[in-house]
Amino acid sequence: MTSTSRPRAPRVETHSTTILAVRHRGHVALGGDGQVTYGSNILKADTRKVRWILDKKMLVGFAGSTADAFALLERFEAKAKNFPGNLPRAATELARDWRTDRILRRLEAMMIVVDSEHSLLITGQGDVVQPADGILGIGSGGNYAVAAARALIKHSSLTATEIVRESLRIAAEIDVYTNDNIVVEEFPSAT
Repeated sequence: MTSTSRPRAPRVETHSTTILAVRHRGHVALGGDGQVTYGSNILKADTRKVRWILDKKMLVGFAGSTADAFALLERFEAKAKNFPGNLPRAATELARDWRTDRILRRLEAMMIVVDSEHSLLITGQGDVVQPADGILGIGSGGNYAVAAARALIKHSSLTATEIVRESLRIAAEIDVYTNDNIVVEEFPSAT
């Protein structure tokens, strides 16, 4: 018996953006660049990947497939409404659903969610991670931005917003999938 199935189209490798969260000196800042890339093409340079939710009580930044990230953002916001004031519980519930639901499992994105008390990374593998140093980075330039932020916190007197903005600029100089069209949002931190 021979197979008559059509050959699969080659999968275009997607590269994500850079999102960075920094908790420093009584403030938490979350920022991201604006580049959307598909394969080796830049589709858009000014996409907003940092969003306020729940009447500006939380900020969400996402990297990965844009459609997948928006689907996850909507689900996270629903979870956050179900568990008001309990970001870790809402994040854990989303991560559990993301890992166990057959449809959600195929979504290719990551999220950083911050409120006045917590900074959390949520992944499709069921991870919910809170950093010990208050710095989180995701996307193709995430590690560059985290390294820059750690150095700037130790060796400068910059604010949280300034650290995020400068770290994202540094990442944009290194990572071709990150640009310098940067959006940063900030609010007071309880920790």
